Amino acid sequence: MPPAEDIHRHLSGAWRMMTGRRDGLRLLDLSLDGFWNSFFAIVVALPAMLASWVPMAGELAGPDASFGLRLSMLTRLAIVDVGAWVLPLVALAAVVSPAGIRDRFVHFVVANNWASAIFAWMTLPVSLIRLFMPAATDLAASLSLLVFIATLVLYWRLTDAALDKGPGPATALFGGMLAASILTLFALQGLLRVAPL
Repeated sequence: MPPAEDIHRHLSGAWRMMTGRRDGLRLLDLSLDGFWNSFFAIVVALPAMLASWVPMAGELAGPDASFGLRLSMLTRLAIVDVGAWVLPLVALAAVVSPAGIRDRFVHFVVANNWASAIFAWMTLPVSLIRLFMPAATDLAASLSLLVFIATLVLYWRLTDAALDKGPGPATALFGGMLAASILTLFALQGLLRVAPL
């Protein structure tokens, strides 16, 4: 796990990129170690992700479910979310040369990983509403939609800054990664029998 000051620097760099400041890329470690260390962003995101899995596991398992069933459902939800995070990056690695982005692959993956941790924390208010105010479904749905739209805008900006090849290639990569993440999510949900809510 990288030191806390490095994690803060990486998160700050990703945030700067998402808010239109390309110099945020300079705050990221783009070395080979930095590439692999960026996957520790999953650990940084884990508490926020756990807050979303707990109410979802309860809803999917049912009110009378045993602890074992709830734990099983929570584990499956974790596999789905982590798979939807990592597997599209693995798929991207296979097509970097034909896509003409080999020189920016590390930049994108490192920025993507740290940004994904930020996105996980951005969804925390929705998760807390679902956890502590289960009857406030309209509020949770409205806030969830706003957060989703915000993350799309921020993710496109991050992709554009990481790729540094203009809006066309950035939009193509943005759309491709978004589609790959959604397809992976649905495929894993089906495979692990986690019905979408």
